[in-house]
Amino acid sequence: MVIQKETKSCGQVVEEWKEFVWNPRTHQFMGRTGTSWAFILLFYLVFYGFLTAMFTLTMWVMLQTVSDHTPKYQDRLTTPGLMIRPKTENLDVIVNVSDTESWDQHVQKLNKFLEPYNDSIQAQKNDVCRPGRYYEQPDNGVLNYPKRACQFNRTQLGDCSGIGDPTHYGYSTGQPCVFIKMNRVINFYAGANQSMNVTCVGKRDEDAENLGHFVMFPANGSIDLMYFPYYGKKFHVNYTQPLVAVKFLNVTPNVEVNVECRINAANIATDDERDKFAGRVAFKLRINKT
Repeated sequence: MVIQKETKSCGQVVEEWKEFVWNPRTHQFMGRTGTSWAFILLFYLVFYGFLTAMFTLTMWVMLQTVSDHTPKYQDRLTTPGLMIRPKTENLDVIVNVSDTESWDQHVQKLNKFLEPYNDSIQAQKNDVCRPGRYYEQPDNGVLNYPKRACQFNRTQLGDCSGIGDPTHYGYSTGQPCVFIKMNRVINFYAGANQSMNVTCVGKRDEDAENLGHFVMFPANGSIDLMYFPYYGKKFHVNYTQPLVAVKFLNVTPNVEVNVECRINAANIATDDERDKFAGRVAFKLRINKT
């Protein structure tokens, strides 16, 4: 014997739904009385309030152990990396001498990058320091803030300073300037050196042949110890990173040259194959001429 399932009309379904939402006989809303809903709301209010309080307390306790001025953990930041300017995609510096648009963007980037190095700005904000030694500024139990910084004047970059330069950092004549900067590492000391210096070479034999001659500013690519140690962004408000400018004089035209620059100092390892930017930077240079 087959029992046929009773088919409800559309009106019956609507009435049942309305009664579920609000039952006037039992005064229930969606199957619960007002008291039941109040207890549920109170439970979740207390539950999530407790979780919020626990999270807030945990964050507060953790933040008490963190300094506003110095990172707590610096074990992975012992060796500063190097980078180049102008900043380009894939570290490729490509110059088409006859095409102004190909190198004008580099010139604009360098103008903006070097603006804080103007002698007038440096004289206003930073100190004239004694070269050849670290510029240490200990707190001695009292918060010494902000730390003073040493001047690095734009004129120290010589032919790459861009001051009154009709060649636009050499890009219009196929003798471009590339700037090497060392990333900031808090409380970094170079070691027993009197100074540090940057050296650049072609990565392979053919690169060395095509690289040609170049000059560095400051002389010998030196970076003085007086710009160290760095105390952090909040302490060292006006800190200006020292730069080394490399002016390439006669790169073989229409050939891609792989260049590697390294910083030489006792406390900087430049042979870590796991970190290609630790104390060094590699970039490609190509000067196109027609």
